[in-house]
Amino acid sequence: MDLFTPLELPNGTTLPNRLAKAAMEESLAGSGQLPDERIARLYRRWARGGAGLLITGNVMVDRRALTAPGTIVLDARSPLAPFRRWAEAASGGGGRVWMQINHPGRQVGSEMPGTAWAPSDIGVSLGKHTKRFARPTAMTEADIEATVARFAVTARRAEEAGFDGVQIHAAHGYLLSQFLSPLVNRRTDRWGGSLENRVRLLTEVVRAVRAQVGPGFAVGVKLNTADFQRGGFDTEDAAQVLSALGGLGVDLVELSGGSVESPATLGRTADLRTLEREAYFLSFAEQFLEAATMPLMLTGGIGRQETARRVLARGVSVVGLASALAFRPDLPARWRAGEDVRVMVERLRWKDRDLAGAALLAFVRFQMHRLARGLEPRPEASPRATFALDQLQHWRRVRAYGAWLARNPEPEDALVG
Repeated sequence: MDLFTPLELPNGTTLPNRLAKAAMEESLAGSGQLPDERIARLYRRWARGGAGLLITGNVMVDRRALTAPGTIVLDARSPLAPFRRWAEAASGGGGRVWMQINHPGRQVGSEMPGTAWAPSDIGVSLGKHTKRFARPTAMTEADIEATVARFAVTARRAEEAGFDGVQIHAAHGYLLSQFLSPLVNRRTDRWGGSLENRVRLLTEVVRAVRAQVGPGFAVGVKLNTADFQRGGFDTEDAAQVLSALGGLGVDLVELSGGSVESPATLGRTADLRTLEREAYFLSFAEQFLEAATMPLMLTGGIGRQETARRVLARGVSVVGLASALAFRPDLPARWRAGEDVRVMVERLRWKDRDLAGAALLAFVRFQMHRLARGLEPRPEASPRATFALDQLQHWRRVRAYGAWLARNPEPEDALVG
């Protein structure tokens, strides 16, 4: 199978090829936590780059809960015009564009205004960096039901804005992933305990989203192959979740892994399991290939054409490219032209591995921000300097977000739109 063979999804729509730009957090929200010309410019660049599917960085379903202060919000009160411009820019190259929709749950900075929720009142544990995260409040039944409705509202409005689909983020330790984890979800009601109960929030969100959008609108899910924490969500659980998603109208499941406590997407795990140097989660994903009833996508450290071809040869339907496209936004087009271009993003060998991971993410964001300004990436830039710049920008965004949220609190009819 070739990387540039089209793929028909279960809902009847077609991806023009098997390469996808996977989600990366751009931190490019403009005034009002809305997309502006910067993100449109960035996605025009990626649209010309040749990927058959562009998945946006996570868009928040609740204005009170952001993964970071620069993330975009689409709720019942968000104006749609900026999102229409974003969708138009991203679809200019002929590929499909999906909006990743998310709720951070407990993975919220302690400096952030708003709410920090979790299935149970168990906070992030990250050693000396634990205080960087807010202490969460256990969600009530009403909180859970309102969150399901928020996902559905955001998906419906994404369709109205011209996106081709949404990807529901249930990986990387965010809220839906937290409900799946027995380490975080200690509830004794119908939302916790057995895996059947822990998967309930995800399946309810999928059902609610599918009920709000048209049959030609794609619904994807991002799922961990494992959380890579001892006693946590593991591959056997993931196989059962995939089975639970069958028959719910899911068109594509992207497989990834880890969380802020076990940053497998950066190549290391809390339980010390070894990941492949590229296509980190391929050996884990192979366990699901025969049982999955929907196409699977794999992301994680892929930057060479031979690796992408190997992933397809092993039975995966779509290859996700992430950091590589921040450095070479036209990588798919170059591969299609027969060029042997490869992008390998080196890990930072700092003593504090958590800071090194944060700095690497900042380094990738720095490249995206240059693309958003119409400039070329600078892979030779200093990671320490880009990290310092990112921290300065972060605190400016915190102040701007806090001021906006104070002026625009969630209205009583927040789920009407």
